[in-house]
Amino acid sequence: MASSEPGDVLILGSGLIGRSWAMLFASGGFKVKLYDIEQQQVTNALETIRKEMKILEQSGSLRGSLSSEEQLSLISGCSNIQAAVEGAGHIQVNPPYYVPLVELVPHPETAPATMDRTYALMQKIGQSPVRIMKEIEGFALNRLQYAIIGEAWRLVEEGIVSPSDLDLVMSDGLGMRYAFIGPLETMHLNAEGMLNYCDRYREGMKRVLKTFGPIPDFSRATTEKVNQAMCVNVPDDPEHLGARRQWRDECLLRLAKLKRQMQSQ
Repeated sequence: MASSEPGDVLILGSGLIGRSWAMLFASGGFKVKLYDIEQQQVTNALETIRKEMKILEQSGSLRGSLSSEEQLSLISGCSNIQAAVEGAGHIQVNPPYYVPLVELVPHPETAPATMDRTYALMQKIGQSPVRIMKEIEGFALNRLQYAIIGEAWRLVEEGIVSPSDLDLVMSDGLGMRYAFIGPLETMHLNAEGMLNYCDRYREGMKRVLKTFGPIPDFSRATTEKVNQAMCVNVPDDPEHLGARRQWRDECLLRLAKLKRQMQSQ
């Protein structure tokens, strides 16, 4: 929610998502209060933020025009909810630093002006807000993600492609272009515009879509098969998973820098 004049920002929760939001708003020059139930959690979160910002600054990936010290000076912690909300112009609960998309979903009673102010606020701190016109199960991103996961699972379960090759289809295929343009613009560019694309490929798309099977039940047998394939490169212990997540986040940071460079040309 937002007031008429967004001032201090309150972040509810000091976990990964909360810390990322705190860093984002600080990068935009906002004073931020980071709230959690336990003071020790807040203290730990502030120390983690300090370490992350220093690393980001050293790698040239820190967002905003302020130095890490200037951004850190804008973030404080609080474990008292009454004190936390005092003076807050914007209260934030949900994701962030590595992926800029923000889905703004209005309640039926949400004032249009509140959506407009929040949209502008997200743009101000360098995020990519989109307006979801009404509440829907799963929002937009998860619905697209689940559609991909569903068909990916069917292709593996039916023995059409191996789990590792399936991931290559996305990472070295669709994902290459989808990092820069979405599926609708892809259609538009893959023919002489959208009208021409649908005229040319409508029947073929419908024919393939009709072959899609029912919603997978994500059975134990297939789950174990996929897990075994994933563990070849990334064993599922905390150390290997943590290292791979760190590598993933570094890739996203570099991709974000490339996108900003390309968009400025």
